[in-house]
Formats: sequence, structure tokens, C-alpha cells
Amino acid sequence: MKLLALESCNVTYGKAQALHSVSIEVAQGEVVSLIGRNGAGKSTILKTIIGLKQPVSGRRVWKGDDVTARLPNQLGRLGIGYVPEDRRIFDNLTVHENLRIATVMGRTGAWTETRIFEMFPVLLDRASQAGNTLSGGEQQMLAISRALLTNPELLLLDEPTEGLAPLIVDELVDSMRRINEEGMTLLLVEQNLRVPMKLAHRQYVVDNGTVQWSGTTADLLANREEIEKLISV
Repeated sequence: MKLLALESCNVTYGKAQALHSVSIEVAQGEVVSLIGRNGAGKSTILKTIIGLKQPVSGRRVWKGDDVTARLPNQLGRLGIGYVPEDRRIFDNLTVHENLRIATVMGRTGAWTETRIFEMFPVLLDRASQAGNTLSGGEQQMLAISRALLTNPELLLLDEPTEGLAPLIVDELVDSMRRINEEGMTLLLVEQNLRVPMKLAHRQYVVDNGTVQWSGTTADLLANREEIEKLISV
């Protein structure tokens, strides 16, 4: 089933156009990645999906319904979760308090604090620590966990592995794979191919605010040289 689609979306920042007739879709149960260089428009696509940016034309469609006019809080209650690039955890709140904030969304499901601590046991060890005392990897785990506690059907992840050590990246990739295997649909933004090649079923290459290429991971492998040219700085 098609869970989400952007249809011919044009998005601007003031007078500058950031997205040009972007169309993407994500089916239930998939892992889909948006790859491309810095400034390509990948993060703007996620912000358009979650309602932080509103298209000047085109549609946002959720489960076949036009939700273009919906606000971010309304889209969250429909079942779209969002982990921003800067994580946005509350530095002065404890890990436990950061997690409790997510429950105000009011959606119930399989993801509880107990389940979170099973997935990320280090967060249980850090439960009483302030957010600003965590390492970068632990902060990313907390940001992902907070989004999971809203029990979304689609989880948007903006550069989830950026700036992290390779060992932590591998741990996060394994966690995201397990989250997907338990039924969560994932749409992630990445700048390089390493993570998408391990995790995603399908890929969109974004450059200059347009979708330049799309296909399966097998297609990407067959066209890797062409794709690497598109995403290189």
C-alpha cells in the first residue's frame, strides 16, 4: 500500500525556489533513502512531508488522502514521525524526561519506554542524565527513540549518522534495520551511499531541488558510477 506521496511539489524559501516539481512515494514497510550532496534539497523534502514547509503548488498525500493543508502537529497525529538533522533534544531535561515528552502525541502502539530501553539499553543506563551530557551517538539514539514513542507509521530520519564514528554508525544501521523489520516504514536522508546501500530498498537521488534519479538498490549498484557523479561535491 502506498503510504505517502509528494506530487509535483514546488517549495520556496522567500523568492528562492528550493524544490522543483518533486514527486516521491513511499510504500508501507519500505526503507527509502534520499541521497545527494549538501544543499540538494533533501532536508526540504522531509520538512515538506512533515509540514514545516508548505508547497506553493503540488500535493502531500497520506494513505490516498490529500493532506496538503495539514499542520505538523496534525501530520504527527496521523502517524508521521520526524527526527531532524540537529536532533533537537532538550539539553537540560533528563533522558527519561525527553522520552516522556513524546507521549503527549497521544498515539499508542508497540513502542513504549520498555521497548525503547530494549532497543537502546545505553539509554536506560543514562535515564537520569541530562541530554547535554550524552555523546553524539547517544543523543541520536534518544532523538530516534523520542520519535518512536509517538508510534508513527512512517519515520523520517534526517542525516541520522552524520558526524558519528563508524562503529556507532553500524550500531544505528542495525537498529534501523530491526525497527523496519518490526513493521516501521522509514524514509531517510543521507549524503553518501554507505548507509543507504546497507539499509534501503529504494533510492532517490536529489540535486538542485529536483529528483535526478530513482530506482532500487540493485539499480543503484548497476549505475553506481553515474550516481556517485551526481552526489559528489
